[in-house]
Amino acid sequence: MIDPGPGILLIAEPFLKDPNFMRTVVLLCDHQEEGSFGFVLNKLYEHSLDELMNDMGELKLPVFYGGPVQMDTLHFLHQYPEKIPGSFEVLDGICWGGDFETAIGLLRSGEIDQKKIRFFIGYSGWSNGQLGDELKEKSWLTAQATRKIVFHHQAEEIWKASLKLLGTEYEVMANFPIDPQLN
Repeated sequence: MIDPGPGILLIAEPFLKDPNFMRTVVLLCDHQEEGSFGFVLNKLYEHSLDELMNDMGELKLPVFYGGPVQMDTLHFLHQYPEKIPGSFEVLDGICWGGDFETAIGLLRSGEIDQKKIRFFIGYSGWSNGQLGDELKEKSWLTAQATRKIVFHHQAEEIWKASLKLLGTEYEVMANFPIDPQLN
C-alpha cells in the first residue's frame, strides 16, 4: 500500500456502502497531520458549468461531484501550471486551483484545452487520523495517480481503470457485483 499524500488515488473497495464514496476514486490533493482533502474523480454532478455560472457562453463543461464537504464551493484541477497563477501542484503537471478568472478567460479564448481542466462542486475531506483509520479498515486501496486517470474521458470507467493500476489480483475486483448476495 502506498502511503497517502498529494497525487495519490484512493480507490474505494468494491463493497464500500457509503453512498458518497461507493465505487469512487478520490485524488488526494493534500495530506497533513490536521487532515486530508481531495476530489472524487468519477461522479458527474447533475449540472454543467454553464448551468452553475452566468456568462459562460458556449462552454458546456461537465462538473464533477468532488465530495460531500462544502457543496457551495467550486474547485478545479488542470494541467496548466504556467498559465494559471496561484495553483498548487498535486503531482507532476497536475494542479489544483489557481486564479479562477484567468482559467475561465483562457477557456473562453480557446487558449487551453477543455479536456485538460476539470471542475468539481464540493470536496472530500478527512479530519486528523480519519483517513488513516479508513485505510486500516481497508475501505480504500491506494495507487499513484496518472494524468490518464485524473483526466479520463469516461468517468464511469475510472474506478475499473484505477483497480487495473494495482495489478491482475485487483483487476478481477473491477467486475465484482455491487451486492454479491444478489448474484
